[in-house]
Amino acid sequence: MRLSRQAKRSMKARRLDPELLEELKQAMGTIDTAINRFEQVVDPTLIDCYIYELKAAQLRYQFLLRSIKEQETYA
Repeated sequence: MRLSRQAKRSMKARRLDPELLEELKQAMGTIDTAINRFEQVVDPTLIDCYIYELKAAQLRYQFLLRSIKEQETYA
């Protein structure tokens, strides 16, 4: 009996670290928050602050995504 692609993906997802997935969701939320704040500020200092905050959140997201992909490879 062959498994569907969705079933295979589901099996892989079960092997992933749930804490890592939660951190990834939080990173996505942080990115959204930084974008929203950036779009609403007018003070140049705060604009710079949110640019750095957004970049840091994006880098964290990329790191977590790579970690998840590595975990899938070794699972």
